[in-house]
Amino acid sequence: MTARPPRTPRGELIADTALALLVERGMRGLTHRAVDELAGLPPGSTSNQARTRQALLEVAVGRQAEREARVLVPAELPVPGGGLDDLAASLALALHRYLTGNRELLVSRYELALEATRRPELRAYYDAAGQRFREPLVALMRAAGSEAPERHALSLISWSEGLMFSCAAGSYHAEVPSEPEIRRGFTELLRGMLAGPPPR
Repeated sequence: MTARPPRTPRGELIADTALALLVERGMRGLTHRAVDELAGLPPGSTSNQARTRQALLEVAVGRQAEREARVLVPAELPVPGGGLDDLAASLALALHRYLTGNRELLVSRYELALEATRRPELRAYYDAAGQRFREPLVALMRAAGSEAPERHALSLISWSEGLMFSCAAGSYHAEVPSEPEIRRGFTELLRGMLAGPPPR
């Protein structure tokens, strides 16, 4: 892994422009020249930041993770052992915020995820960036009494990913559920996993 998240205004501009190109033109539209042109930078500016395509993709993945962290905010998750209702409410808040105010990030996420299936070196970088979201959820499931915290965290992530895809690019793109609806979905899922009483 050679690239690092951008630390300068120009680096952030390049990374944000790379994500914008993924949304507007897809993976084939992401080139060093296209980033320079869309960002209004002198030719060669992007190459100075990320010399290879792999490096440019890693910059995009790093920026994607940074921006997702501002939306999903792992720090907003309740303390371990705080109760299922608090966990469901926190997850619903983050997911609804993602779906209603940051849908372009979902498109760039899917472009990068699909590219990672074709590039093992990008796969490693993509997976490492995603650990910041997975590990706190595993810890919360363990604290909630899960007998299989890794598996239950996977189920929660899979349910969330499915909902995000359906609302961003699937058949529910025009019918984003409300925050209370998402919270009820999480509550049903969590109680089913942890054998609690049925949701009210």
